[in-house]
Amino acid sequence: MTTVRHPAVAGQFYPANARALHAMVAGLLNEAESSGPVPKAIIVPHAGYIYSGPVAASAYARLKPARDIIRRVVLLGPAHHVAFRGLAVSSAYAFATPLGSIPIDYVPINLILSLPQVHVLDQAHAEEHSLEVHLPFLQEVLRDFMLVPLVVGDATPEEIDEVLEVLWGGPETLIVISSDLSHYHDYETARRLDSATSHAIEALRPQDIHYEDACGRNPVNGLLYAAKKHYLQAETVDLRNSGDTAGPRDQVVGYGAYVFGYHE
Repeated sequence: MTTVRHPAVAGQFYPANARALHAMVAGLLNEAESSGPVPKAIIVPHAGYIYSGPVAASAYARLKPARDIIRRVVLLGPAHHVAFRGLAVSSAYAFATPLGSIPIDYVPINLILSLPQVHVLDQAHAEEHSLEVHLPFLQEVLRDFMLVPLVVGDATPEEIDEVLEVLWGGPETLIVISSDLSHYHDYETARRLDSATSHAIEALRPQDIHYEDACGRNPVNGLLYAAKKHYLQAETVDLRNSGDTAGPRDQVVGYGAYVFGYHE
């Protein structure tokens, strides 16, 4: 068993110094609009903070009123380094960042391990940034919470939905999906493609989101499948790309932030 999953991309995607990291994330959250109902689920990007941090913060800021309510975060992101079938959990008892350690919630993990598509696969977590980059945001915006980290490999929306149903919970449980949007198109092409993807997310239409539309297509589509069953409403709160934040415009990566809440 791995005792603690240590950061793999601190100093690359975000500051490795705790004070600098706190200042950066707190600043991004303070600059973001925090009005609106607390979401049940969010989709947020996972690039380096100078590129996607402001976009991610626009969704995380919505959690501020629930910082004493949310006690469990179910975090799903795509696999970038290891190919595998299904969803991978970690054997670690905590995930660490420069801001401290987050305990793993093994009660629900033991429940989903009874599903055939869920496996313990530490290799999938070891170097994976799609989950790690969200942890400092969660540590800043929430108080005490436990983590259910899942790296998603080759899995259908129905298989992911089956896992989410077990983990769904009530207002104490937040679902976070990690995904960037289109990759390496010119600025205007990316804007067009990412706008179409955003419309598909708002319409809860996983069948309209394909591999080239979002690197986290599998977990995104699993959430959309579940959101439709739970009558959630999706809202785009930010849509930009690296050409808007900190990069050139000849080849950009798209970033969207989306919140999902119950109809009022």
